[in-house]
Amino acid sequence: MAEVFKFGGASVKDAEGIRNLAQIIRLNTGKQLLVVISAMGKTTNALEDLTYAYVNQQENMHEIFERIKEYHEAIMLHLFGSANHPVFDDIANSFVEIDWILEEEPHDDYDYIYDQIVSLGELVSTKIVSAYLGSIGIENIWLDARSFIHTDNTYREGQVNWNKTTSAIQSQVPGIIEERVAITQGFIGGTSENFTATLGREGSDYTAAIFASCLGAEAVTIWKDVPGVLNADPKLFSDTVKYEELSYRDALEMTYYGATVIHPKTIKPLQNSKIPLFVKPFLAPEEQGTKITESNIIITEPAIIIKKDQILLTISSKDLAFITEEHLCEIYGIFAKAHVKTNTMQLSAISFSAGFDWDERKFHKLKALLERNYTFRYNEGLTLITVRHYKSEMLRKLSEGKTVLLEQLSRHTAQMVVKTV
Repeated sequence: MAEVFKFGGASVKDAEGIRNLAQIIRLNTGKQLLVVISAMGKTTNALEDLTYAYVNQQENMHEIFERIKEYHEAIMLHLFGSANHPVFDDIANSFVEIDWILEEEPHDDYDYIYDQIVSLGELVSTKIVSAYLGSIGIENIWLDARSFIHTDNTYREGQVNWNKTTSAIQSQVPGIIEERVAITQGFIGGTSENFTATLGREGSDYTAAIFASCLGAEAVTIWKDVPGVLNADPKLFSDTVKYEELSYRDALEMTYYGATVIHPKTIKPLQNSKIPLFVKPFLAPEEQGTKITESNIIITEPAIIIKKDQILLTISSKDLAFITEEHLCEIYGIFAKAHVKTNTMQLSAISFSAGFDWDERKFHKLKALLERNYTFRYNEGLTLITVRHYKSEMLRKLSEGKTVLLEQLSRHTAQMVVKTV
């Protein structure tokens, strides 16, 4: 049976990481492997900066682009020793596509431009990895994910057409991976007009789940720079604990509230097909990592999820009327129209409060839609703390030295929107 591996940007941030990826694939020789790979290192962030600079016609846009090209060229030189390998021309031709965009005046929708530029990170990453694997004798084939994952035109949040996607994957991929390893991109899909649509930030995990679900894969393994799924971010907490096993339900809850180790959309396709998900350390592939399955395992160690750069928006009707079901229906519709996803919300008699990630363009659109019928006030630069299976003493410690602007407690989950004093 097929297995799907996914390697994130940290796994392929340099030549050493790519060699390590190759070793992991060697250790799994004999399996029918489809390997999903993200953009290298922080390339997606750099391409986002390039997109912003291009749309706003900033003077530094060509400088940003040159740094991106130089970063990839340096990795290729470390891998191949010289610039004589054919992949150098292949990558140069890929970057030309961005050159063509930058030569034109920006006139299309921002989200469309974003997807056409930012998607290049995955394309060049996978071409480099595929070429390197071939150079060391690992037979593989490079697949364009846009030919298999079909989406609508919701740029930056492409909605998968599951019928077309399933048909494309099932009719072609099984025969390919019987013969060799398949290398493809995360994060991207193709529209019916042959444009590129991305699946949402950090969407490569979701790509792996889509392929696995359509293939009826035996398992999905996400290779990370952590030992597995931890109960908190090790960059923020020194005493983290690894979960040996999680249920789909707990994993869904944790990703919904912002745990970044797995993309939120990843779990559901795997749960539907009863495919186990493993999260393993790419620097120690022999370790067990964390297994996520349809289990009834009960978490005893609270999960702490920190989301920074939050906005807390409080909305009231202009005549200070009670917030009714009709108001809520309209407000939710406005949030959906602005493509703003709430991370927490709270209702009082005359106001509705919602916390969400800061995104300048989306926030300005949201304000413009709200101000027609509502008044509002907001705080920015906040932090959302979510604790699953919380304990009161833990909440007290987490809020020490901070001003709590919103707090909610349910049976299993506590949330606090806080401002650092």
